[in-house]
Amino acid sequence: MSQDLMNTLQQAFEQNVIDIENYKKDGRKAIGCYCLYSPVELIVAAGAIPLPLCGTKNDPVAAAEEVLPRNLCPLIKSSYGFAALNTCPFFRFSDMIVADTTCDGKKKMFELMQQYKKVHVLQLPQNQNVEKSLAPWLDEVRIMKEEIEAVTGVEITTERIDAAIDLLNRERDAKKAVMDLAQIKPSPIKGSELINILFKVGFLADKEKGIGLMNTMVDHYKALAENGESPYTAKTPRILISGVPMGVGSDKVAKILEESGASVVGFENCTGYKQVFTVEKEGDRLDVLARQYLSIPCSVMSPNTGRLELLDRMIRDFKVDGVVDLTWQACHTYNVESFSVEKHLKDAHGLPMLHLETDYSDSDTEQLRVRIQAFIEML
Repeated sequence: MSQDLMNTLQQAFEQNVIDIENYKKDGRKAIGCYCLYSPVELIVAAGAIPLPLCGTKNDPVAAAEEVLPRNLCPLIKSSYGFAALNTCPFFRFSDMIVADTTCDGKKKMFELMQQYKKVHVLQLPQNQNVEKSLAPWLDEVRIMKEEIEAVTGVEITTERIDAAIDLLNRERDAKKAVMDLAQIKPSPIKGSELINILFKVGFLADKEKGIGLMNTMVDHYKALAENGESPYTAKTPRILISGVPMGVGSDKVAKILEESGASVVGFENCTGYKQVFTVEKEGDRLDVLARQYLSIPCSVMSPNTGRLELLDRMIRDFKVDGVVDLTWQACHTYNVESFSVEKHLKDAHGLPMLHLETDYSDSDTEQLRVRIQAFIEML
């Protein structure tokens, strides 16, 4: 039955490309996003299709390296390579790109991407001090709203924002319910399955379809757990992956962990639990959105205490035995922050951490496997 559900998800993912083409023919706009800091509610409120665009595959990296430095984050190179090669249908569908200054590499890459597509860059504050950073960030959100209105020809009213908030809160609740399945011990779902579900659902233009699929999966896996069915035992080491975003194509660490006998029970990153939040409908809606999105605990923020607080909650709720902190090569903010994360895990929880720095290629797979197997054996 699990495979049947995965097949249904894959069919929906493939049909989605045709759906978006039909929506575009009917005059509906699509807007691509590269980061969790983009308030998606504004895109949905304008009747546009939000599309996540971060590159998660190694295939386009070589093309990107014709322009970008080789010693650059693979996520940045993959994202740019897809644009340069025009091989990503979702980039091609996008009438506009919303980008964020979450690192210097991305910021400069987006300047080059302008030659392929209209790119609106959100100038993100570098700290979450509301008194200092909220006002300029609110201006950025307001400008983004105006840009979306200009592209779509739709006025984004409070009523439209409220409807979008309701829809996206339900979608985030469904994603959280899927991820929370792994709180069960032993987990009825693999981490690699979680990645596949979250990745593919994120692209669906029909969000109601995505919510329905996720709710069906939650019911299915809960039934498995109630029947005592799991790919793991109660003694299987439970691993939390922290750090940079992951997706289909950049999930080799999760796969090696599972192949080495571990249960990956959670992802503390922006493609995982960082996207779990609820937007309230109160006061000025742009102010509410600005405050909520500013609070996302990315390593670009200094200090980034919110990440440690999120780790504390996940370690408790998911009954974690060890943490693997993943950094993409040349991602300096996450690389430096790994020291603070490891110290916090040791001091606050007595938990071991394995820090891995890698890229999207398979060249270091066996080296990673040796280190991961040694870490699992230690647990």
